[in-house]
Amino acid sequence: MSAPNKSYDPVGVASLEAEAIDAMVSAALADIETATDLDALKAVRLAHAGDKSPLALANREIGALPPAAKAEVGKRMGAARGAVKQAIEQREAQLAAERDARVLVEEAVDVTVPTDRRLRGARHPLSTLMDRMAEVFIAMGYEIAEGPEVEAEWFNFDALNIPPDHPARSMQDTFFVGSSESGVVLRTQTSPIQLRAMLDRELPVYVVAPGRVYRTDELDATHTPVFHQIEGLAIDEGITMAHLKGTLDHLAEAMFGAGVRTRLRPSYFPFTEPSAELDLECFVCRGASVGDPSNPCRTCGSEGWIEWGGCGMVNPRVLRAAGIDTDRYSGFAFGMGVERTLMFRHGVTDMRDMVEGDIRFSRAFGLEV
Repeated sequence: MSAPNKSYDPVGVASLEAEAIDAMVSAALADIETATDLDALKAVRLAHAGDKSPLALANREIGALPPAAKAEVGKRMGAARGAVKQAIEQREAQLAAERDARVLVEEAVDVTVPTDRRLRGARHPLSTLMDRMAEVFIAMGYEIAEGPEVEAEWFNFDALNIPPDHPARSMQDTFFVGSSESGVVLRTQTSPIQLRAMLDRELPVYVVAPGRVYRTDELDATHTPVFHQIEGLAIDEGITMAHLKGTLDHLAEAMFGAGVRTRLRPSYFPFTEPSAELDLECFVCRGASVGDPSNPCRTCGSEGWIEWGGCGMVNPRVLRAAGIDTDRYSGFAFGMGVERTLMFRHGVTDMRDMVEGDIRFSRAFGLEV
């Protein structure tokens, strides 16, 4: 192993010569001065003060010098690197100040200009759809009927032929006000409005009852504990299922366009007899997916029909509860969910979008006020 070279001449390392170091500093100062913004200065910092800059590489050569030469060269190199660092910091402060001043001018806000900071609202599509459905019946001679949302249990259940042991009477489906023995509930349907109309109005009765109802459902894509229904009632002499079918066909065409087909499927409801489910022909596949496994329809499950609501002839027990002569008068009733109708008409897939209050949802229907 060789001994240290004590006669090493630092002049032999060109990068450590005083002229070379001065040239590096001059080049760095020139680039710093010409940097026009902070991004350009960042590039200059990497080029002249980074780990691979000429000054940094020259500084590494000091370790090879003999002890007598290290002090002088190290002092010269430290002064050079310090001068470059100080110049960068001064230029950075200057450019930052210029940027801030420019931002104040470019992004200035005139706080004296009058403005309305409130966002424009919009009618909720559920409200406008209920109005549109009600107008269909008004044009046919029906009247709008209203009733309380906090309802007596007798109107909500007993008078509608829903006995005390019916599943809908349990607290699993109904919001009771106070306790299950209070006799007061948040109405689970708008049917009590129909009963009140039979009690308060002279016959014949033609009413439609839109409104908010409550059930103890969990909020998800297809259910909500607070939703809207529209129900219709016609009580007159000679009313038949044919009148019911014609009325519902007219409503379906008003909501979904001419040519839409409907069907009545036998069902059961305590307050109607006979009862039926009202189905719409699938508006996506038009029944073409039925029996065709190669062309499935997610909307109707390849059944060709979609359930829309319930209907039927008013149960004579309900008529008698309202003091109506069942030998002379008959009637029909029907009801469907407004949210479900909105989903069918406009392709809304998640019911939660209707209740979250996001103005962007309502504006999509073009209903600004």
